Amino acid sequence: MIRRWNGVRLTGDLDTDSVPLFVGAPEIVTTPLDDVIDTDAFTPRLLHLISNALVWRESRMLRNAFNLGTNDWRVISALSIRPGATSTDISEFVAMNKAIVSKSVNTLIARELIVPADGKRGSRHLYLTRAGADMHDRMKPLSLQGQEIVLSDLTDAEVAQLNALLHRLLQKTPELARPGDDPESGSADD
Repeated sequence: MIRRWNGVRLTGDLDTDSVPLFVGAPEIVTTPLDDVIDTDAFTPRLLHLISNALVWRESRMLRNAFNLGTNDWRVISALSIRPGATSTDISEFVAMNKAIVSKSVNTLIARELIVPADGKRGSRHLYLTRAGADMHDRMKPLSLQGQEIVLSDLTDAEVAQLNALLHRLLQKTPELARPGDDPESGSADD
């Protein structure tokens, strides 16, 4: 099938010897570029793929079992470790957007799994209820299953090495937010 836009062929039997296709002024690139990222060696992509697979699996399982998602689990888990944390504290601890944390906090309050102490919204200290602690204990094994799956082919020494390397990478993350690193505007490293 050949598709057209404004009379210009967009798809069909494209090969490297065919003439360039145009839509308006820009040329359509129909072959891979010469200078591209090696997707098998690009660490951020590999980390992203693993993270997405874990989050997708966990979220689906948590929704099916408890009608709660991964973000809700992260808030519950954070409060199990840091009782009395504020929404801002949780946002920083789990590296989640404050609006997403707020939505989960409201869901968990409505479900009576957490309770806020008195105070100004956003700065209220949050605590698990007994039902929230029980929910934590029920959700935790589902979350840990994903870790067990991805680490199952590694030895204990390899897991320890991987975790040490990941901690080293995490120490570099503040540099990712440094101003002036926009490649479009140029940086001091140019």
